[in-house]
Amino acid sequence: MAKIAVIYNAWRKPLALIDMAYIRWIKIAEALARCGHQVDILTNEPRWLKWWNGKKPVQMAPNLQRKPIAKTDWSDYDVVKTLFTAGFETLEKYRGQNHPFIISKLGSVVGPHEMEGIYFYGKVREGFYACQERITAHSRYITVLSEKAKELWVECHGAGEKLLLVPGGVDREIPGPGPNPFPDTNQKVCIFAGNVYNHNSQPEANAVLVGKLNLLGRMLAERGVRLYMFGPGDVSRLDSRYVTYKGIIPYEASWDYFHHADVGIVVSAGPFMHNNESTKIYHYLRAGLPYVSEGGFPNDYLARESNLGFVVESGNMELMAEKIVEAAGKDWNRAQAVDYILNHHTWDKRVEVYDKLIRQHFGG
Repeated sequence: MAKIAVIYNAWRKPLALIDMAYIRWIKIAEALARCGHQVDILTNEPRWLKWWNGKKPVQMAPNLQRKPIAKTDWSDYDVVKTLFTAGFETLEKYRGQNHPFIISKLGSVVGPHEMEGIYFYGKVREGFYACQERITAHSRYITVLSEKAKELWVECHGAGEKLLLVPGGVDREIPGPGPNPFPDTNQKVCIFAGNVYNHNSQPEANAVLVGKLNLLGRMLAERGVRLYMFGPGDVSRLDSRYVTYKGIIPYEASWDYFHHADVGIVVSAGPFMHNNESTKIYHYLRAGLPYVSEGGFPNDYLARESNLGFVVESGNMELMAEKIVEAAGKDWNRAQAVDYILNHHTWDKRVEVYDKLIRQHFGG
């Protein structure tokens, strides 16, 4: 077995499951620990937190603990796993980039110039690309989400032998239905769960996503469906007449929204996503919630294979509204879809790639 450090950012705030990046950070670490590896989640949480005094590790589960990243001795670890470009930049900040066994996970792969389907621009894209070059130089393995991301990485950086394909996933065990968080009305409930970004992170995408939610909300209201949203991002331009924003919901509580909604949705920042999948789909399906998505995501196939969703032409909001109404009223085989997710798309299935690789190098 190996001793593994898992890092993401160096933000000075408590660790919390507030968006998909944090969820993946924690869930992959938990799954690696269940494989028998000793896993440390390294954070830069404020030391005023009661349990952080004295820099003592926080035991989270068997084989899993949380430790402060400051003054980490990287030689204590067999493997260092970073999450997104922020994770590798955090590793650099704490002088760990020369560790001999780094696995760097990327969310989106960007090119040396702006490309259709990749919604990072200007200095943001340039910074990501420069970080990719450093990741190539220092990492033993690099993880991407899709085949298209893999192809673009090889085109830009070579090093195809380093690449691992590990898409998003979802919990095997989830809470059962709790109290209904939606008003008791005759309206069907449609939910969008996810990050709509802000002026610091993909402002162009924020404008498109919020605009689509407002338009869909109006169209759905005309059809007797209410649209709700929860998650982080700039929602200042969200039209409350048609979209009810529920704020940032704690991860455990979010399952009640999926259990009690009639349909979930996925909207895209553009005509298609070149290499970045929609992870919220796994969560909709795990709860047995039918969904409707704009087409163009690498994991569009989930609707077909689960038989619990529709994919519509990207940008066709009229058709999407119609399919949302249809999905909300259709008699689906939800149990079959849940079984499909459990068999193919849990976090435990995802870490099998890492576990096999790590055992080859470190035994166990």
